[in-house]
Amino acid sequence: MQRDESLVAESDDQRLAFLKGFFRRPGDVGSVIPSSRFLERRILRAAGLEEADSVVELGPGTGGTTRAFLNRMRPDATLLAIELDPQFCEIVRRIGDRRLTVHQGSAEMLPALIEQYRLAPPQVIISGIPFSTMPREVGTRIVEAIRDTLRPGGLFVAYQFRAAVAEIARPILGEPEITTELVNVPPMRVFRWRVGQA
Repeated sequence: MQRDESLVAESDDQRLAFLKGFFRRPGDVGSVIPSSRFLERRILRAAGLEEADSVVELGPGTGGTTRAFLNRMRPDATLLAIELDPQFCEIVRRIGDRRLTVHQGSAEMLPALIEQYRLAPPQVIISGIPFSTMPREVGTRIVEAIRDTLRPGGLFVAYQFRAAVAEIARPILGEPEITTELVNVPPMRVFRWRVGQA
């Protein structure tokens, strides 16, 4: 089966943009290449996006995972993508899906952003931001923001190379479920918490 040449070029452009982003801000980008489709599938299984009407993505990078999430989400759902890197934000905005809102800024501001964009409290928050490279107090504030923002019974899913997110989140959210995706560079663990009661 032939691959669409425009899709191949777009994919190559995204890989190059991701690599440039890594060298520009290595502490804010968790890998030198975007997530594999195998990791995307594992995240989708963990997140259960089919039933969610409000979803947040922290650290969409060049938007590969964002596209996968939108493909799985309902037509009436919303996705708020929060990204620090302004160039990544521009790339993700080009997706052009009416369900998608892209905000350049810190995940620490999550509760204020939900209010600013008049979104429903999210049922799912998915994070690719590298908790292992940020100051612990910043990671703690982000996890507290997630706890305070998620709808009761909501899911927090984080895909990470290292276990720093679990160490930071354990006192706040409890023990996570953990799976591993080896078909990714680097291999990634997927951590999942259900927060509060449904």
